[in-house]
Amino acid sequence: MSLPGVPVEVSPSTLPRPATEARKREGRILVVDDDPMVGTTLRRVLERDHEVIVVESGREALTLIGAGQRYDVILCDVMMPQMTGIELHAELGRLAGDQQERMIFVTGGTFTPKARAFFDKAPNALIEKPFNLRNLRAVVREQLQLLRAGAGLDQ
Repeated sequence: MSLPGVPVEVSPSTLPRPATEARKREGRILVVDDDPMVGTTLRRVLERDHEVIVVESGREALTLIGAGQRYDVILCDVMMPQMTGIELHAELGRLAGDQQERMIFVTGGTFTPKARAFFDKAPNALIEKPFNLRNLRAVVREQLQLLRAGAGLDQ
């Protein structure tokens, strides 16, 4: 036994949206943090406006950048096992100076005298944990504006 076909009306709201309607991403952000919860939080906070890639070590970040990947902003934890954010900063200076300049450090605030001396000299922004998410977005937005202004794209 077969049932008669029922005409189906398709309303515009049920049709898939063309890819051109997708929200434009403002920047490409690399998050480097050994705490998966911090990485997940940063991804959730920023992915609405940006493409966000999360890795859990400085070595993973170096592998991506060494393979030619480039980021507009690199949010990097200071204290991580195996390679600290400061050590990653130094390696990027040798490997990809443009990426070194795009680092924003994220820290719990405990510093050795050597780390304090580094941050006193480094031009990179420093955000302390726990951070205010609105302030985090503002620092990322400011970094992107500086990048665009430096590239002559903010006209």
